[in-house]
Amino acid sequence: MPKLLFARAPKDAIEERTIRKLAGARHAPADWIRRAQIIALSWERLRVPQIARELGCAEKTVRYRLARFNDQGLDGLGDRPGVGRKRRISEAERSQIIALARTSPAGRPVRDRVTGELAAADEAGPGVWTLDTLTEAVHELGIVVARSQVRRILLAEGVRWRHTRSWATSHDPDFAPKEPALLPSTPAPRRE
Repeated sequence: MPKLLFARAPKDAIEERTIRKLAGARHAPADWIRRAQIIALSWERLRVPQIARELGCAEKTVRYRLARFNDQGLDGLGDRPGVGRKRRISEAERSQIIALARTSPAGRPVRDRVTGELAAADEAGPGVWTLDTLTEAVHELGIVVARSQVRRILLAEGVRWRHTRSWATSHDPDFAPKEPALLPSTPAPRRE
């Protein structure tokens, strides 16, 4: 039979007030509220199975949270630091990827202001950024990252890697864009 486990008595009035206030809170993180409720119910001399039933959680969770509170006090209500997988790339590397996506690729033709000629800085480079060309450019910077990770980083930051371009524009003064078709998408109703 498992040993009876209760939360230790509060160290002072401030700790007790903090726990009870957090247990009744509505606008605090839900996990902290649940953990404070476990402690508060334990102070009311409810046993582990009763607390688990009342809060709808596992007895193992109640035991774990009571033991953490007994060892660490209020700090035991939070999550331990360092839980979860570490990031594979640093924030500086993420920033480099985002900055690279916001630049023009080396193979994109640029109009010379004087002559009006189109010329690219690097004829062999990509003309537009795609996920594949961005990933290659990132690898050339020395950052080891997969194509899917580049996509996730850019989506999270709201960066577009491919800019849509209207091909109906021209610098030629004689250029006339096509008129839109006047065909309706659905036929007009017949009148009789």
